[in-house]
Amino acid sequence: MLTSRTFLKRTRAGAVVKVVREHYLREDIPCGAAACRLCPPRPAGPGLGLEAQPSGAASSLCPGPHYLLPDTNLLLHQIDILEDPVIKNVIVLQTVLQEVRNRSAPVYKRIRDVIGNPEKHFYSFTNEHHRETYIEQEQGETSNDRNDRAIRVAAKWYNEHLKKIQDEDKIQVIFLTNDRTNKEKALEEGITAYTCEEYIKSLIANPDLVDRLACVSDEGKEIESGKIIFPEHIPLSKLQQGIKSGIYLQGTYRASRDNYLEATVWVHGDAEENKEIIIQGLKHLNRAVHEDIVAVELLARDEWVAPSSVVLQDDGQNEDDIENEEEKENILKTAVNKDMLRPTGKVVGIIKRNWRPFCGMLSKSQIKEARRHLFTPADRRIPRIRIETRQADTLEGQRIVVAIDGWPRNSRYPNGHFVKNLGSAGDKDTETEVLLLEHDVPHQPFSQGVLSCLPKMPWTITEQDMKYREDLRHLYVCSVDPPGCTDIDDALHCREVENGNIEVGVHIADVSHFIRPGNALDEESAKRGTTVYLCEKRIDMVPELLSSNLCSLRSNVDRYTYMIHTLILTRNSRCLYVDFNRFPSHRLAFSCIWEMNHKAEILKTRFTKSIINSKASLTYAEAQMRIDSATMNDDITTSLRGLNKLAKILKKKRIDNGALTLSSPEVRFHMDSETHDPIDLQTKELKETNSMVEEFMLLANVSVAQKIYDEFPEFALLRKHPAPPPSNYDILVKAAKTKNLEIKTDSAKALAESLDKAESPTFPYLNTLLRILTTRCMMQAVYFCSGMDNDFHHYGLASPIYTHFTSPIRRYADIIVHRLLAVAIGADSTYPELTDKHKLADMCKNLNYRHKMAQYAQRASVAFHTQLFFKSKGVVNEDAYILFVRKNAVVVLIPKYGLEGTVFFEEKGKPTPRLDYNNEVPSLTVEDTTLRVFDKVKVNIMLDASNIQHQKIRMVLVEPKV
Repeated sequence: MLTSRTFLKRTRAGAVVKVVREHYLREDIPCGAAACRLCPPRPAGPGLGLEAQPSGAASSLCPGPHYLLPDTNLLLHQIDILEDPVIKNVIVLQTVLQEVRNRSAPVYKRIRDVIGNPEKHFYSFTNEHHRETYIEQEQGETSNDRNDRAIRVAAKWYNEHLKKIQDEDKIQVIFLTNDRTNKEKALEEGITAYTCEEYIKSLIANPDLVDRLACVSDEGKEIESGKIIFPEHIPLSKLQQGIKSGIYLQGTYRASRDNYLEATVWVHGDAEENKEIIIQGLKHLNRAVHEDIVAVELLARDEWVAPSSVVLQDDGQNEDDIENEEEKENILKTAVNKDMLRPTGKVVGIIKRNWRPFCGMLSKSQIKEARRHLFTPADRRIPRIRIETRQADTLEGQRIVVAIDGWPRNSRYPNGHFVKNLGSAGDKDTETEVLLLEHDVPHQPFSQGVLSCLPKMPWTITEQDMKYREDLRHLYVCSVDPPGCTDIDDALHCREVENGNIEVGVHIADVSHFIRPGNALDEESAKRGTTVYLCEKRIDMVPELLSSNLCSLRSNVDRYTYMIHTLILTRNSRCLYVDFNRFPSHRLAFSCIWEMNHKAEILKTRFTKSIINSKASLTYAEAQMRIDSATMNDDITTSLRGLNKLAKILKKKRIDNGALTLSSPEVRFHMDSETHDPIDLQTKELKETNSMVEEFMLLANVSVAQKIYDEFPEFALLRKHPAPPPSNYDILVKAAKTKNLEIKTDSAKALAESLDKAESPTFPYLNTLLRILTTRCMMQAVYFCSGMDNDFHHYGLASPIYTHFTSPIRRYADIIVHRLLAVAIGADSTYPELTDKHKLADMCKNLNYRHKMAQYAQRASVAFHTQLFFKSKGVVNEDAYILFVRKNAVVVLIPKYGLEGTVFFEEKGKPTPRLDYNNEVPSLTVEDTTLRVFDKVKVNIMLDASNIQHQKIRMVLVEPKV
């Protein structure tokens, strides 16, 4: 059946056109009930449909078998309830799905996942195309009212349809809505309807599910005083007008970790003026939460403030103690130099909430039998959240997840609800789960849809694969990686050739051969963006069959690779070959091959898809031992020596061009084989072979970047490292002055030369400290699309162009680069998304976010394992160097452990010492002892477990004594 709707529309040019929209209606859309014989069989798709005999929780309101049918608002706000394993057999209407998709992409994704879960028996019913459930919008009826009516019509049709099924137990459809008017109309029309709360409270065996109910209206959860604390938010329509006219500024709200009464708003747009606005005080913060998009009104200049150097943590239990907050706000208003004042504003409205589920712990109320408690998030930038739960005794000492529902004007804290219990605080698995969730690292097992895209085992190379590949299995290829590495992306070879040159090849796992554009595996890899390496586990970007098996370039297994080949001139040309029939198994690679002379000057570069056989998988130490050995002269060792010699020349050239050699203390944990607890903590020792591999990876990345940019000037995925603003270097320049050293920062080359000269015969570690400090001044390197930017320069590498090609097993950016390179050399075909610069720009945005989050997660993992290490050590005394000086503390680095920590001089319950801070030197005088940057000190290190949620390494100054 065909219905149509006709309306008139005015074009931009002013002409009036007639538009006819056709809408097809069908009679053969199944209801989804397994027991139904009236409908045609359900087509294959996600989920298993509704059960013939609905299982799930028993309800006192609905004792008989029933299906649930929720409306749009219930699905949007109560998704945590619907995801619970207890809730099964739910009809999700097309009307509801479409509204959810328009209003919340995250909730839409979650409900689609639930519909696809065969254990949940959720069924998506296409009511908008069913002849008996489709309705037209009536004259004067709003779209919202029309959709509510469509949902009720579908609920009524279901009940009448299911009555026709010849079954002893009649199945009923229960309509769930929190809309009072919608519920009343449903009851008038003879539809059984309940609110979500009524239905959940009726579940006989699941009383705890009530805790997961979202508080959608603030009625009943308002604090008793009813006192208005916050100003009213301006409606969105007025905010948009104000932003357009320049009255308000739009930006991203960033809360402070150290001061809960201060935040910064980063203003969107290109204007340099008022880019960063300070917000101070509870009322000015006005219920904004970290990462919200907010509208800000600038205050008059005489109300501007300076960023506070005071540390304030929200640790009070009294929700109504606003006077105490005002006292704390007064602490912020200390006299400051006029030059330190910054643009200051107040939040007047919320444009977009970016709330997510938050991990943390319950701060149990001291009132006996209380249901209302405060939840303290693990992230100090998130305010505490008020929740109601009957499980407080059970949840005490547990890591839990809570979601925010709303934040009324008369509540000091936002309202929320309990989502789930993760486990005991301090437990290794629980804490790992917390850090993955808090850093938004996708870590769920790969779905069946993703796994179905993997090649069937046993896998072999076909004749078709061989057509476009060069057989390089005769080459003496080897890989050099950290100990225990199984996801080996890259391998190298170096050999003399007949014309006196040296050929160097970088061979990279050809992951793009297995991950085809647009399939489920590709979409999942793009979403994850990167593999995340924690201290004890690895969260793979691609399934293990690829990361540790088919794509990993392990020795004595042929692999597919991409290869860059280099030839280098030598006095004695000799070409070595191997009978590759001895190696029956094979793998795929993308190879980059250069021809060089003995000065490491590139004569030719070529790229080819290839097949290789790695003859050795070495650690950095094993490769170094071969290079240094006087007795080993086999082909692999000869290849390594040639690579090492060339790498030194390449590195010198880079540094001469202005590339920076920076330093960052990295640590390695030695784990107990049984308990997996850290038993030793050391800084990573870097060898010549680390630098050797790095040089050829850098060279391959530069070569590929140039190639894909030449072929695709608008669509190349590149990586740039912006130059830091001059102000970033202030702390470095001041610190160097304390040792009578001058650091020039006009260019990367000037900086590199200054660092090379900055040495002290009496203080050999000084240069390392300066390089560590320089690292802190740097900007973040980012991915970008060449057609959307004109600044390609990589500041740290002093390279005019750069990309990532060498790690496709662990970085999705490299997979895109492989696809671009394959098209450039005619080894693969293109597809629309690959040459869409706007889609590439969006992808880069996600990749930059995922890489940043992975970095933070890795640091959090190191911090947690450091705490575990010192937990059993008691008090440890070690040498340290001062890195930074603060107003009431110094930040020190302990070289032995690569550990950084803060030594505070103010402690609760102890008299405060006299502190004198000098920002110019910089130095801090504690009583009569002056501490300066780079001073050598002794500290005691211990674990402070007084706050179970925020355990930390505590450091106390021992020498000099203060």
